[in-house]
Amino acid sequence: MASKVSGPTRRPGGQGAGTKDGGRPRLRARPAPRPPRWRIRWPWRGRGRLPKPPWKAVFFAGTAMVIVGVLAWALLGSSLLVVRSVRVAGNGKVVSTGQVLAAARVTLGQPLIRVDTGAIARRVEQLRQVQSAQVSKNWPTTLVITVRLRKPAFALPLHGGYALMDRFGVTIGDVARKPSGLPVLTVNTTSRSLRGSPAVRAAGAVLGELPSRIAKQVRGVTTGGPNDVSVQLANGSVVVWGSAERGRTKAKELGILMRRHARVYDVSGVGTAMTRG
Repeated sequence: MASKVSGPTRRPGGQGAGTKDGGRPRLRARPAPRPPRWRIRWPWRGRGRLPKPPWKAVFFAGTAMVIVGVLAWALLGSSLLVVRSVRVAGNGKVVSTGQVLAAARVTLGQPLIRVDTGAIARRVEQLRQVQSAQVSKNWPTTLVITVRLRKPAFALPLHGGYALMDRFGVTIGDVARKPSGLPVLTVNTTSRSLRGSPAVRAAGAVLGELPSRIAKQVRGVTTGGPNDVSVQLANGSVVVWGSAERGRTKAKELGILMRRHARVYDVSGVGTAMTRG
């Protein structure tokens, strides 16, 4: 009896597997990759309607709008925050409250927020006795006008009397007799108006630089310009000051020179102070 010889079993797709005609298997071409698609996923997609805003945000937004509206009405449209009174401070006895109010021309009943404080201050400063003015709002219904009065620094001989003048050359008032403590001002210039005169300003600056013990002895000041100021003392001595520059240095040198009596103390040249007579 003949024996049956069997060979190795071939696996499907293994070595020896091929096409029906016994050829090699064909490779399939891979499809080209597709470009990526960007998709926007809306949070409400599939819900059928837009989401409702948070109730807290709506509440606070509405409250803020109401507050802004009320404030705008109170400041601009209502009669709650309007000018009802005007208070004047710093005027003393030289300028009456009525004079300041007349110059200020404040409209009562005007909303306080619309008041132009700068314009009111400029009008008050037109008074010759007032050096400066400041206007502030005292909420809810009051304006406060604070004035700074001019102080007389000199007595200028004029028409048989004296014109009281501050250190800026502004005449404050006229008197028949010279007030005690005010030096007599002599101006050797051809200027018709002394208001804002550089010569008078220089004289005022020199008085401000003098030591207090020497300033009490001043009886007169002569100025011919910004660089020509001299001071007459009670004992008849004259201090030649020159310009108002380096006033502190000149004041120290004058204090040293006045340790000895002289008719003239010259400190016009810094570093070259000298005495004469």
